[in-house]
Amino acid sequence: MTARQALFVGGSWVEPDGGHYEVIDPATEQTVGWAPEASRYQVHAACAAAREAFGPWSATPVEERAAVLARAADIVRDRLVPYAELARAETGATTGTARAMQVGVAAARFRRYARVEPAEWAIPPQINEGGPMGRAGVMGALAVRQPVGVVTCITSYNNPWANPAGKIAPALAMGNTVVVKPAPQDPLSVYRMAEALEAAGVPPGVVNVVSGARTEVGEAAVDSPDVDMVSFTGSTAVGQHIAEVCGRGMKRQLMELGGKGAAVVLDDADIGSAVAGIGTTFSFYSGQICTAPTRVLAQRGIYDRLVGELAAYARRLKVGDPREPDTVVGPVISAAHRDRVESYVELGRKEGAVVVTGGDRPGLPTGFYVAPTLLADCTNDMRVAREEIFGPVVVVIPFEDEEEGVALANDTDYGLIDYVWSADVARAFRLARRLRAGGVGVNTVGRNMEAPFGGFKQSGVGRDVGSYALHAYSEVQAIVWPG
Repeated sequence: MTARQALFVGGSWVEPDGGHYEVIDPATEQTVGWAPEASRYQVHAACAAAREAFGPWSATPVEERAAVLARAADIVRDRLVPYAELARAETGATTGTARAMQVGVAAARFRRYARVEPAEWAIPPQINEGGPMGRAGVMGALAVRQPVGVVTCITSYNNPWANPAGKIAPALAMGNTVVVKPAPQDPLSVYRMAEALEAAGVPPGVVNVVSGARTEVGEAAVDSPDVDMVSFTGSTAVGQHIAEVCGRGMKRQLMELGGKGAAVVLDDADIGSAVAGIGTTFSFYSGQICTAPTRVLAQRGIYDRLVGELAAYARRLKVGDPREPDTVVGPVISAAHRDRVESYVELGRKEGAVVVTGGDRPGLPTGFYVAPTLLADCTNDMRVAREEIFGPVVVVIPFEDEEEGVALANDTDYGLIDYVWSADVARAFRLARRLRAGGVGVNTVGRNMEAPFGGFKQSGVGRDVGSYALHAYSEVQAIVWPG
């Protein structure tokens, strides 16, 4: 019989009040395991345990906290194969993606925050002139970083390893305690992460994991009076609701929300490079990623060629069992999400878009698959161009000159990551500075994991990764004294 997972509350493994629900492999449609359904009372108990643990943990020397994270990194790395197999089964990611980009990145993130430099903790002393109400002379001032307190981490389904680790590791490094509420579709991996942290020596109550398919589980993790901050990755609609609750309690927020990334391809671009970058929308997590370049803006001179090469690229990608080594595109997370993605493709047809390739369901016996789909001759007012589809679907919109390209790129509710392709790097950087997005890739879809990550507009609030995550999970305290 498939194992039934317990909750992790206050350092103990606890049977859930709400029983268990089934976690489904999106490739085989078979049961991966049974996830626990926490009650509202149990979620609040987890928050209370985190509150009780906060004082001792925040007072623990930074070197000791770092040592726990380092041991956790080693444990995750040593168990990479079984952890990746579970991640593959829960998410439908290919084996290579599960190992490198999910479990591998999680281990790297624990390792990164196990080596916190002193400069990342304190802000250098400042000597300021005394104000008009002060005494003659100067006042000394020192700004230091303090932990926020108890942090609720609500994580996304597309990466149940890297996303939680990117929240838990810097939060713990700064002296916070956490309550993790994983996505309902694939929570089992997060419980394995909790086991690794427990084995690494994290004290009881410092890390808690509660899951559930019902919305009340997440709501309880946000509205608990013991929670000081909410770190959320997910849709803009859910983020807006969380922000309203946080506003009533003046809770700190870190929000990584939706995206509809514009890929601006100028007429002097290396088309092969642009196609390879944009093509990651089809292959990387089957398009279920907020940073994907899903909205391609192609200058007229290269429009037809770009569409043709993108279509050819998409047709070459093998869709199928993510366990097979040559599979590039796995399934989407659920039957319901497959239906949602397919409904957008049909909507695009009705809006006047041309389905160049894809648009149908691959002929596979099981699994929630969507063929890589390219929609051409789109306009920026179409819903397929404005709304986040979160699947292997790319829309292409033509533009005449740079001014129109920038205007189209910025004509969106989102602003997470945009992209520019041009052989003239100075031209690309000039255009990048005009884009209203938290990040811009120039001739690449790669990311620098020390660069700030976050969005403009409805794509989020705050910045994380690298040193910026330490800032996000801390408060700045000023200490002033007579000079």
